[in-house]
Amino acid sequence: MKKLKSPSEWLQLLPLATFRVLFEADTEPPGSSALNEEKREGTFVCAACFQPLFESKTKYESGSGWPSFWQPLPDALETQTDYALIYPRTECHCSRCGGHQGHVFDDGPQPTGRRYCNNGLALIFVPLGEKLPALRT
Repeated sequence: MKKLKSPSEWLQLLPLATFRVLFEADTEPPGSSALNEEKREGTFVCAACFQPLFESKTKYESGSGWPSFWQPLPDALETQTDYALIYPRTECHCSRCGGHQGHVFDDGPQPTGRRYCNNGLALIFVPLGEKLPALRT
């Protein structure tokens, strides 16, 4: 994971709630993200650095209250063990800027059996046919 900017630099670029999710590992309330209902084709990018993370074809309704995907794009995410709730979970971060995305669980659909449970605030949806934003440096 690269550190592209300091926390104070990210705070100047991002809404406070988005900053807290991405760089303080906060979690948005379940069911609060408009991205839960996003059904169009396109790409979900990191809300901080704009790296593409998920294609819409891997999104599914998990019933968890957060946008869920069964597979990220290659090399888009890095993981680490999180003990915030006492028991270990696998936390996902953008491999480019280190922004906290959510957690991955082994209760998802085939073909991977994985559920990448993502904070909607950590993502921006870019519909198919629209230009992806330039990567932030």
